[in-house]
Amino acid sequence: MKVNSGTARGRPLRSVPGDTTRPITDIVKQALFNILMDEAPGTRWLDLFGGTGAVGIEALSRGAASCVFLDTAPAAIRTIEENLRNTGLADKAKVIRQDALRHIAGRPNVQYDFIYIAPPQQKGLWSRAMAILDENPSWLAPGGTIVAQIAPEEFIALDLRSLTLEEKRTYGRTMLCFYSAAEA
Repeated sequence: MKVNSGTARGRPLRSVPGDTTRPITDIVKQALFNILMDEAPGTRWLDLFGGTGAVGIEALSRGAASCVFLDTAPAAIRTIEENLRNTGLADKAKVIRQDALRHIAGRPNVQYDFIYIAPPQQKGLWSRAMAILDENPSWLAPGGTIVAQIAPEEFIALDLRSLTLEEKRTYGRTMLCFYSAAEA
């Protein structure tokens, strides 16, 4: 696993010890940023269920202004912090040890251009996160995007009022679902 592009291109990323996380593959990460094209520069990111931090770090490497990483596992927090140091991107990041669902249930102090949701599989956490964000859409900046990384068999059509599924793409055992604010 490595940074694909930008200022930290080619730098290796450590994995979280054990099997509690499912890091995004370099191929899926490259596909994600190909879809987003050059939208990363100057944007604010919220990386829920941070794991290794690979997606937020890729965004920072490509010019994102900032990224907040959330995770509850101490090993994941240490891994994200080490990956940020090793890529030289720590000054643009904030790492918080907190439950992602509890965090987004609160009031945001900033809006994010991109919110990335990649929770442990088969636990329904992605749909719970989407429901909370649907009830509290002020986390998402105008024109912003929520990306959920899930296993294809986890996908269900969600009954959302504030958010709309724009597109979904499958790459082997990974599906990326893109949501935006619903039209008023």
